[in-house]
Amino acid sequence: MYRLLKQEGRARRGEFGTPHGAVQTPVFMNVGTQGAIKGALSAGDLRNIGCQVELSNTYHLHVRPGDALIKELGGLHKFINWDGPILTDSGGFQIFSLAQLRKIKEEGVSFNSHVDGRHIFMGPEESMQIQSNLGSDIAMAFDECIKIPSPRDYVEKSCARTYRWLQRCKVALAECNGREDAVNPGQMLFGINQGAVFHDIRIEHMKKIAELDLPGYAIGGLAVGESHQEMYDTIEAVEEYMPKDKPRYLMGVGTPGNIIESVARGVDFFDCVMPARNGRHGHLFTWKGIINIKNEKYARDLQPIDPDCDCPVCRSYSRAYLRHLFKAEEMLAMRFAVMHNLYFYNKLMERIRESLEQGCFYSFRKEYSEILDKRI
Repeated sequence: MYRLLKQEGRARRGEFGTPHGAVQTPVFMNVGTQGAIKGALSAGDLRNIGCQVELSNTYHLHVRPGDALIKELGGLHKFINWDGPILTDSGGFQIFSLAQLRKIKEEGVSFNSHVDGRHIFMGPEESMQIQSNLGSDIAMAFDECIKIPSPRDYVEKSCARTYRWLQRCKVALAECNGREDAVNPGQMLFGINQGAVFHDIRIEHMKKIAELDLPGYAIGGLAVGESHQEMYDTIEAVEEYMPKDKPRYLMGVGTPGNIIESVARGVDFFDCVMPARNGRHGHLFTWKGIINIKNEKYARDLQPIDPDCDCPVCRSYSRAYLRHLFKAEEMLAMRFAVMHNLYFYNKLMERIRESLEQGCFYSFRKEYSEILDKRI
């Protein structure tokens, strides 16, 4: 499933096979939470800007329009007209971030929908059934995303429960895949490592979940308030115990600099709402740093967003025009800005892969790791 093609230090260039095609890694997954990119980008747009993997949200699609309906209509790939790989997260993070009233017990979590307040129960079996109905290529395990900081004794108990939940996820998804009406019988389960920033808990948890021999593993529960250095130190501590022949996914990260630094520490998969969210507010990534297109200095600027970018927006439109669109509150402003930012992230990953193939990743890292996160 995962082939390691080249390595430089801990940084890895690989290929991961899925039922909907091979993924070239390191890869950034474009976040289409409810089956669409916020910023009015379609599946066709994603193909044009170099997206390899689309990521959708189990919790949101369960609430609306309903995973049973999506299954009835042929699964998520058909529903959104995307023929490439799809990863669905388990819904765990949204339950713990959106649900104001929730009750965690061994069976799962009871909570109220943030949309209409209706009572929902979700545990490992429910999460796997929902993801099976959606028919994604990669299903994420149901886990608890622990707050940072949290008391050590709570983190230990939570990790033990998350491990038991993972065992149940593995059984449940195997059952779902074995049914005659399975939307995607080749659906794969990724386990999630937790443990806050306690390195010994993280390592112990990673060792246990590695024994389950899953197709891939994620590091979860980071980028939620800890410092960048704490995050990097945690990745370094865990990476040593992650299977070398399986892809590693750092959930919810991050800035271009975060991604480069995490690749250097052995991570293969990334996702983050940042490029789309920042784009919707006029904050645009370039190869020289981040610009705020709403600034007055761009009012007469006929240059593209980034002279070094060949995205569909930079090929055709000026900074002055994009600034005007934002000031006029035209929907096109968000569409163009998000399209540019996601293209930039996908191109960043392509350049990282090329640098690894050529054996010059560390010089690429030295040149771009800090500058890409700076505001101009």
